Amino acid sequence: MAIVQERDSAVDRTIKVLVVDDQELFRRGLTLLLAAEDDIEVVGEAADGSSLVDMVRATGAEVVLLDVQLRASSGIEACARLKEAVPECRVIMLTSSDAESDLYESVKNGASGYLLKDSSMNEVSQAVRLVADGQSLISPSMAAKLLDEFKEMSRADRDVTPTPQLTGRELEVLRFVAQGLSNREIGKLMFISENTVKNHVRNILDKLQLHSRMEAVMYAVREKLLDIPQ
Repeated sequence: MAIVQERDSAVDRTIKVLVVDDQELFRRGLTLLLAAEDDIEVVGEAADGSSLVDMVRATGAEVVLLDVQLRASSGIEACARLKEAVPECRVIMLTSSDAESDLYESVKNGASGYLLKDSSMNEVSQAVRLVADGQSLISPSMAAKLLDEFKEMSRADRDVTPTPQLTGRELEVLRFVAQGLSNREIGKLMFISENTVKNHVRNILDKLQLHSRMEAVMYAVREKLLDIPQ
């Protein structure tokens, strides 16, 4: 199962980004490099997540780059608060932590991306575009760890909870999403348009009260909708 989603449509607009990191040198450097991208506008930066919700609302930020470990607060907790208050805002955790627990908690609390700080600038800017377009992405080195967590979830002895709120078509789309397919790839397999797939994905997330495609993958595993090799 592929965890990293492919970009399936261009973002033909300027993406508003907020950078939150307590290391000033890293934060300012990242801000300057992102500002050099034609389609990205850095609308603010902060050293902690205490006022993140207010900043997002004031700036209209669409994507937040957020460190997991902040001196004054937890980046994961800040992500959870933000997704509850402004669910349409996308969060990419950009961190030096390669701990499985941080990765899993970030995804569980609504992060659409998880990148390590040794990622290239091209990888970071592409991640911004991907999550702004509704996709999900994590560093390749972390993907195997998340898959291992999914395997543990699938091995657990759980009762299967029915999902009557999803239509048969939506369940089919969810299974493809859980396999890591892009909207375009799903559309080709189901003989429907890419926009129709996007609508199905949006409806799935709304009905299941999920924040991201990665959370949808976790849901599919928990409800045993996806077979993962043991």
